[in-house]
Amino acid sequence: MTQGPATPLPPPKERRRLRVAGSFTQDQIAARVGVTRKTVRAWENGRTTPRGRKREAYASLLAELATDAADSPLRTDDPVAPAAASASASAPSEPPPAPGPVPVPAPERHPPPSPLTPSQAFDALYAFCSPALVRQAYLLTGRRELARESVERAFELAWQRWPEVAVDPDPAGWVRAAAYEYALSPWHRFRPRYRHPEAPPADAPDRALMDVLLHLPPPHRRTLLLYDGVGLDLPETAAETEASTPAAANRLLRAREAVAARLPELSDPAELTRRLAELASKERLRAAKPLTVRTCSERRARFWTRAAIAFTVALIGTTALSLRSAPTRYEPPVAPGETVRGVPPRVAPGALSEAEVELRAKLRGETVNGPEKLVPLGP
Repeated sequence: MTQGPATPLPPPKERRRLRVAGSFTQDQIAARVGVTRKTVRAWENGRTTPRGRKREAYASLLAELATDAADSPLRTDDPVAPAAASASASAPSEPPPAPGPVPVPAPERHPPPSPLTPSQAFDALYAFCSPALVRQAYLLTGRRELARESVERAFELAWQRWPEVAVDPDPAGWVRAAAYEYALSPWHRFRPRYRHPEAPPADAPDRALMDVLLHLPPPHRRTLLLYDGVGLDLPETAAETEASTPAAANRLLRAREAVAARLPELSDPAELTRRLAELASKERLRAAKPLTVRTCSERRARFWTRAAIAFTVALIGTTALSLRSAPTRYEPPVAPGETVRGVPPRVAPGALSEAEVELRAKLRGETVNGPEKLVPLGP
């Protein structure tokens, strides 16, 4: 069985323009195609491409929007047209005016909207994403303070790399991936403040669901949250978790089996999605203000910059001192000692022998005082 050619689609920017021209929201397009709003946004950003029946439905809807946009200036069902026709019929007949140049109205010029400053754009992204990200990080870790810290650190990193994040097709996904990586870091277990578990949720069903989530392996937990909690499709989930699509599907199935084994009432994915949203919304989790996050990010960047400069200066000073104190010529190393053979062993002091007594008397008798003792005697 051969597969036919895929239905052609307009470029991503044209898809968004057709949707806006038709006065449709992403939720409405998603409802008509049968996908989530995140998927429609990914299609319009160019991050993913629809396939199969969803591609055909999406292409048909875009073609319909393109036709409506092309026919909108020539519509005859305008309610003003019948009124104008009836008014012209009731008026007395007059000779038609002489043909002349048709006046063309000057196009209205609207001042272009002022672009947002980097601070304003960052604050808008933070206000839009931080509440949901804190709840997602709480489902990942089961710790309220770590969830807030993860989101704040992710946005601090985003502010430090704002030129890169600002041009990213999905800045919210960039920050979400950074927050998830920080939240699931295994080094938090060595921090004193995170050695002991926090208080579980108050309701018994919520405690059971949180216990099941925390017993899942981190990759399975992250895949389950992205697919059933956030609403990403399988290719987007695989791309964000840095795994292949089959691997992401396998992790999702295993995570759902583990949840259904302990909580059979959550075997339905729709019910699991609803319970995850309820569990996350019951906790009062608030992140810091955008100004506080930007200030902390700048302070942290300055600290590490100064630390890097200080380390570089210390390294240069150590290198200069080594060059200054290093020898300028070759000095051979001291040869290792060798064992000397034939030396008589040392004996303890005792009485002199007769020969030694005679030699001592001879030396004492021939010794004179003064420099004369240095003058050699003649033959």
